[in-house]
Amino acid sequence: MLKETVMTIIESPHNATFKKLLSLTTAKGLKKEGLFLLSGTKLIREFLAAPSLDIFYEVHEDGQKPLEVDAPSLQLTPPLFAHVDVLGTHAPLLVVKQPSLPRLDSFEGYIPHGIEVVVPVGDPANLGAVIRSAEAFGVPRIILTREAAHPFLPKAVKASAGSVLRVRMIQGPALDAVPESCMALDMEGEDINSFDWPSDGLLLLGEEGSGLDARRFKTRVRIPIQGVESLNVAVAAGIALSRVPRRPTVPQSPLR
Repeated sequence: MLKETVMTIIESPHNATFKKLLSLTTAKGLKKEGLFLLSGTKLIREFLAAPSLDIFYEVHEDGQKPLEVDAPSLQLTPPLFAHVDVLGTHAPLLVVKQPSLPRLDSFEGYIPHGIEVVVPVGDPANLGAVIRSAEAFGVPRIILTREAAHPFLPKAVKASAGSVLRVRMIQGPALDAVPESCMALDMEGEDINSFDWPSDGLLLLGEEGSGLDARRFKTRVRIPIQGVESLNVAVAAGIALSRVPRRPTVPQSPLR
């Protein structure tokens, strides 16, 4: 439902609201403000078709047509808008409230439902791509370790193609707290094509943190490759998740 839009013109980099917008391009700012930037014409159009989160601002550059949303409108000078539009979309942005992510302080007593993934990926673009694959292959829940990039950084949101708005994620403990019972994707594990997947379990994807030895995990699976030393983490994650048996239903957990 539309209403008369209140527009604020921002011309100074010292403006408090501009500083808040700029902070949303960093993990520190995202954690402090609890908001994130949604950018890209297609992503915004899909979100506005069925908005599931509160919109705090619409942000556009001087000369652009504002989006017709029920939220205050911020007009920035071209130089200021370029600083906020870190993906270079050259199109209006939305400032949206982050969904609340449950927190898991310890894996002790934690019971996964289906094959859930533990993700320590520090590069936001790779993280977004992994989250997109997780949604595509029906992963019931994603556990982000402390080493993982913030899932609502602009590059992560873009690479996920909006999956970060729909998948079930948990903020988990550090990578060294991942239990030995976790299945690890590793170059020296059992061939994933013949691996017998359990009904429930944790699968560790992606980058290893300092001091983590994949050999400490009781179960390791590998993707057979030839001619190259390794695969990009997002590519490897997509291949691995495509091998996980799909289940029609997933029981709900108190965490989400």
